Amino acid sequence: MSSALSGRRILLVEDEVMVAWALEDMLAELGCAVVGPAARVDQALALIDTVEVDAAVLDINLNGEESYPVADALAARGVPFVFSTGYHKSGMRAAYRSLPMLQKPYERSVLGSQLANLLSLGRTVVPEPSSENPVWDANRLRTATNAAGVGLWSWNIDADLFTMDERSHELWGIGSGRITFEDLSARIYPDDFLRVRAAFTKARKILGAYEADFRILHSDEIQWVSVRGMGDNLDAVGRIMFGVFLDITERMRAEEAREMLATEMGHRVKNLFAIAAALTNISARSTTTSAEMSLDLSRRLTALNKAHELVRPGLTGPGKAVSLGELLSVLLDPYIGDGGGAGRIRVAVPDLVVGDASTTTMALIVHELATNSLKYGALATETGSIVVGCVTENGDVTMTWTEKGGPPVSTLRAEAGFGSQLVSKSISNQLGGSIAYDWNPDGVIVTLRMRQDRLGA
Repeated sequence: MSSALSGRRILLVEDEVMVAWALEDMLAELGCAVVGPAARVDQALALIDTVEVDAAVLDINLNGEESYPVADALAARGVPFVFSTGYHKSGMRAAYRSLPMLQKPYERSVLGSQLANLLSLGRTVVPEPSSENPVWDANRLRTATNAAGVGLWSWNIDADLFTMDERSHELWGIGSGRITFEDLSARIYPDDFLRVRAAFTKARKILGAYEADFRILHSDEIQWVSVRGMGDNLDAVGRIMFGVFLDITERMRAEEAREMLATEMGHRVKNLFAIAAALTNISARSTTTSAEMSLDLSRRLTALNKAHELVRPGLTGPGKAVSLGELLSVLLDPYIGDGGGAGRIRVAVPDLVVGDASTTTMALIVHELATNSLKYGALATETGSIVVGCVTENGDVTMTWTEKGGPPVSTLRAEAGFGSQLVSKSISNQLGGSIAYDWNPDGVIVTLRMRQDRLGA
């Protein structure tokens, strides 16, 4: 028990009951008298008005409220206090970040030291907010635009002359010198060109706010650019529009991915029912009792869950690279039958690494191929089989998926559904490759070509 804390009245402000109990025990062991605990701001303020306290421990977040009004009231009365939180100091309001903070979870020795130090120093002073207004000079504005990744431009509309800063030149991939709208137009993605040209033509006639989002080609890659501008001097010669360029490529790709994910979720839900029914039928054919069937189906669903975990490695923790053979084994295991079905799926691939960024794409592709086979192809019959092979050459990987023994292939050819479109887009965007289907009478042959460096990324 600390003599410095013996008999001291400590206000406890904490909304979590279990945490408050633990703190009460610690304070009692330190010889303190606990005031409270208070779970809300109004309760804490009422205690301050009615009970004399020597110090306080304040949880910052009180079930959606913040305890800063309590801190201000204590500071006004000259009562020292310490904030307690499970977050970093950066999450606190700027004016309070220099004040003492007790990090959760608590240790009695640390709690005692903090309180003893508070009482020795006396009152806690809350710094006054700075009244100095920032000066937005050119250097500070440049710092702000650099931090936001903003490129600056001006456009002399009558002379059709663009002046751009270094970041804008880098974004467009265009060198210094005289730059006109035609120079920039050469880099606008063809599907967006007419829309952008019409907007710029309108801007020549009616000056004012202007904005547009479009794609450009930079080093054979597609990037998204957001343009914002404002002009004045409508009737003057040499009219000037000023504005900014923003690289919004990552945001647009994220929006595209979210849209694809929403569509994919609906697609997957439908497939899950088909997969569950097919796996049930496989288990029924390979077992003789309900108990055996239950165990067999449970095993298959467990294997399918492992495949699902590989599809989303980033959600369960840091991703890791896996071998192509390991990935295929886990993904295809739910579709392999027991007994007479053993050997229906054979995998023979070289020792290739599939990186964290590519695991999801590969899992998506294999899952789609296996699902289609289970519904329409070789795995839809008891005698069908699949062989997965792979070769590498000059940095390229070619993987073949060969099916035999399924229903007549001629009845399967149809316009590509969403799943096939998703596979094609995934392998193109992520793996820098392509997918081709050969509707051989004996069974479909799917050929996947991809870049080895992309596969290992």
